[in-house]
Amino acid sequence: MKGAIFFSGKYGSTEQYAHWIGEATGLPAIDIKDPKADPAEYDYIILGSSIIYFKLTIRHWILANLPQLEGKAKLLFSVSGAGPSEKLERWVANSLPAKLGSQIEHVALAGKLDHTKVSRWVKMMLYIASVFNPDPQASKEERYGFDHMDKDSIQPIIEYIQQFQHRPMAVT
Repeated sequence: MKGAIFFSGKYGSTEQYAHWIGEATGLPAIDIKDPKADPAEYDYIILGSSIIYFKLTIRHWILANLPQLEGKAKLLFSVSGAGPSEKLERWVANSLPAKLGSQIEHVALAGKLDHTKVSRWVKMMLYIASVFNPDPQASKEERYGFDHMDKDSIQPIIEYIQQFQHRPMAVT
């Protein structure tokens, strides 16, 4: 079976995870900005997306390619500073059509925040959020950034992909 990783990111964490997954599995990692990013030619799809302002950055591409995603095995990995939680699952669910959300596996991966890559506006919003954040560690990370990326965290995604790589293709 033929698969691919389609990703959308803003600051580089999602792209790094996509490339790590691609290196581990042999799947191509394709930025959705690439005009040749066509999910129709694949049997299973790995979707990678940053979460910015409580939404998946890949959501519009998913909607535009919904017919090509139907009927295929799909896994979504999200990358954010939020960490796995009910809140994160709600953000993901609110970014996807309900029908698709029920057909997709989700793995939450930890990202990073590098203040040298964000705009002054984002820095200001993060600072304001940090003032009101009751969690002292989270408040510090909002002010100064963080790097929680972990290559080992992609293991569940690799295991998901391996189940398709060892399956013979259907003859049509």
